[in-house]
Formats: sequence, C-alpha cells, structure tokens
Amino acid sequence: MPKKGFAILEIVVAVSIVSLALFGLSQAARVSLVVMNETTKRIQASFLLEEGIEAVKSMRDQSWQADINPLTAGTYYFLSFSNNRWHTGVQNVFADKLFERKFHLANVYRDSNDNIAGSGTLDAGTKLLTVSVAWRGHAGTTTQSISTYIANIFSN
Repeated sequence: MPKKGFAILEIVVAVSIVSLALFGLSQAARVSLVVMNETTKRIQASFLLEEGIEAVKSMRDQSWQADINPLTAGTYYFLSFSNNRWHTGVQNVFADKLFERKFHLANVYRDSNDNIAGSGTLDAGTKLLTVSVAWRGHAGTTTQSISTYIANIFSN
C-alpha cells in the first residue's frame, strides 16, 4: 500500500512542476510579444522620422521661397502627401492611424567667423529642422526626434 500513495504524490509533484514550467513559458512569450510590438513601433517611427526629413528636403528642392520661407520658426507643422508632392499644414495627420509626425524649423544665426552660433547674424538661407514622431505604446506615449540643418542650396 505505501507504494500507491507514493505514486500519487509523485504525480502531483510532477504535474505541479510541469504546470509551473508552462506558466513561466507563457509569461515569457507574453513579454516577448510586448517587446516585439514596441520594437516594431520604434522601427516604424524611425522610418517616419527619416521620411519627414526627406519630405522637407523635397519641399526645399522644389522651392525654398514658396515652401520653406513662409513657414514660421518655432511653429509645428504636419506633413501630407498629395498630387505627387509633400505639403505642410497645421492640422494633425496621423500616419498609419497611430503615429503623430510633426516638424518645426528654427532660425540659424552665424558668428563673425560664419560658424553657426546661438546669436549673431541671421542666416536666412539655413534652418534647423526638427522632426518628431509620437505614439501611444504599452508604457504610455513615446516620442522620438531627429534634427538636422537644411539650406537653400539651389537658391530658389
């Protein structure tokens, strides 16, 4: 008789160990899915940042005077694409119904050595472009930004 009771105890212990292992694996899989989803969103946001920079450069190439000069420094603008051309507006346009992409331009100043400086002579042919992408994720709102200088290289 003692052997039967011992067999039942072994079965209970074995089922408990297997159950704990399966629970641990399911939790690891859940965390892995969350991390993969967040990583995918970060990669998409990086592509949207790059596309935003290229969109503003495309507008610059079309016409600095018509597309870049009228934009007010420090004001956030949103990008939209229609008629084979990028356009700016102040109305929010969500990319993929999830990502908010916006940009703003800042004035650039030059010192007496013609280096970019915090103050000095305004360089009307150069702007500091900052593109930001924000989205709601698992841990709240996440924002990524990138900045670069653009210049009126075609004098148009």
